[in-house]
Amino acid sequence: MVRFRRNLVPGGTYFFTVTLRDRRSRRLTEHIDLLRTSFREVRAAHPFDILAAVVLPEHLHIVLTLPENDADYSGRWKAIKGGFSRALVKSGVPLQKDRRGEYRFWRRRFWEHTIRDEADLETHVNYVHYNPVKHGWVTRVADWPYSSFHRYVRLGWANEEWAADPGEFKDQAFGEPDDP
Repeated sequence: MVRFRRNLVPGGTYFFTVTLRDRRSRRLTEHIDLLRTSFREVRAAHPFDILAAVVLPEHLHIVLTLPENDADYSGRWKAIKGGFSRALVKSGVPLQKDRRGEYRFWRRRFWEHTIRDEADLETHVNYVHYNPVKHGWVTRVADWPYSSFHRYVRLGWANEEWAADPGEFKDQAFGEPDDP
């Protein structure tokens, strides 16, 4: 079995990309309430702060901070993904299982990047918020409903017309593989 090297920093801030196996699926946004419930339940049992998040139809990005003395983001992702999968099945959405008995819904792994400093944080928060435009779901960041960008606008941290120039983020590298 391959052991992935993860950077485990207690109290660390991380950027994640989590993806469905079927990149044509729209189940994350079609069942956004079930996904939100899974996040809330895991967060109540194993706290973390969400700094930025966006949910697209078949993948999501999130920047989160763990509590001091806690570096178990893998356990949280396992619980979030499992909770959402079980909720889908309970609601009548058929999901296939593999030979291990696991639902063949999520990609087994996720992309993780440890945030190094304030500039790195800003870059990844911007990437999270710009992602629906990058993938062609909307032409303006403010038009995507499943994004923490709206909270940033409400708090006065961002202008609703932020990133209106599509070339602004075109060639930036964000520490994420091209096909997570």
